[in-house]
Amino acid sequence: MATANPYRAPAAAVADRAAEEFQEVRLFAVSGRIGRVRYIGYTIGVWLVGSMLAGVLAALGKFGAVLGMLIYVVMVVLLFMLAIQRAHDFNSNGWLSLLVLVPLVNFIFWFIPGTDGENDYGAPTTPNSTLTIVLVLVAPILIIAILAAIAMPAYNDYVKRAKAMQTQKK
Repeated sequence: MATANPYRAPAAAVADRAAEEFQEVRLFAVSGRIGRVRYIGYTIGVWLVGSMLAGVLAALGKFGAVLGMLIYVVMVVLLFMLAIQRAHDFNSNGWLSLLVLVPLVNFIFWFIPGTDGENDYGAPTTPNSTLTIVLVLVAPILIIAILAAIAMPAYNDYVKRAKAMQTQKK
């Protein structure tokens, strides 16, 4: 009869903790959760894409302006849906999403950390990839750079016109 080796590694599957479950991110839903990084990225993305599309449509005339306004309504609805999911992430009721309507107060959704693990609204979303984090960090910088690139020449033109008007009056 063979004796068992007392120094052999265990053959049974041993896990320190159960496999953690994740849920998918759904942009067009009010149920579920969305983490801070994805929330910031999606809200910036919705505003950028929606504003560009609405601006192009508004340039087409009256009918385009009506379509542009419709796009803004869709954007507000999407932002409410994202805010509800974000409120669910820190285990709060979706009614908190009404804070989106209050200027600057809506940034609380950027800073309140989500609940670790599962909460009343389901499992957390999958962890963020490095690309997601980099895009969210770079997007606000790009927006500020684009706004500065537009504003600086306009301001310089304004200063030149103001000086020209001032010299004409003398």
